[in-house]
Amino acid sequence: MPTGEKKKRLVAAVALLLAILCVSVQWVEASTVLAWGSRGEQVSAMQRKLKQWGYYAGAVDGIFGKGTYDAVVFFQRRNGLKVDGVVGPATAAAMGLQLTGATAKATTTATSGHSTSEVDLLARVIHGEARGEPYVGKVAVGAVVLNRVRSSSFPNTISAVIYQPGAFDAVRDGQIWLTPDADSKRAARDAMNGWDPTGGCLYYFNPRTATSSWIWTRPIQLSIGKHNFSI
Repeated sequence: MPTGEKKKRLVAAVALLLAILCVSVQWVEASTVLAWGSRGEQVSAMQRKLKQWGYYAGAVDGIFGKGTYDAVVFFQRRNGLKVDGVVGPATAAAMGLQLTGATAKATTTATSGHSTSEVDLLARVIHGEARGEPYVGKVAVGAVVLNRVRSSSFPNTISAVIYQPGAFDAVRDGQIWLTPDADSKRAARDAMNGWDPTGGCLYYFNPRTATSSWIWTRPIQLSIGKHNFSI
């Protein structure tokens, strides 16, 4: 191959590589969000704004926990935004925040004393029950299981709650044995670390497919994706 042709191909390859890198960097920046577990000055700035506007009453500590999550949900609901408790581009713009370069490291490794088998089991029921739902809906299903564990009206272990006869469709139809995906595993850890998007709900159901008349007697607190959540 002539030397000139080699140089042209080398230049073209380098240009293509640089273009791919630029697109990748832009995607990472565009996908940066503030969510449960995020820490840093970006969270503090958001907390200060929410506090100034009357949505947040907690400390400005730069930690995205339950109080901050509740304030974000309140802000989103009052301002016609998607209510998911996550500060993405739309919510950030409404708050006047710049997220580029923000650190949004979520706490997803610790599981508050739960065993690996419990994490896996909760991830399996989340995957079986909420596959295809938005991420917050997956966490919400996990939170319902844990709320039942804490309730005196239900068994006091994760496995006993999940395998209680008739409690979950995924157990009855075998979907609990599907291999949970990464989102379901992360949602299980987030729920175990205290994220409860439902605010303490003990039940959920799909209003389009529910056949139980009893479930409709429960007070509905909120809807996430295709599920209604009730107490």
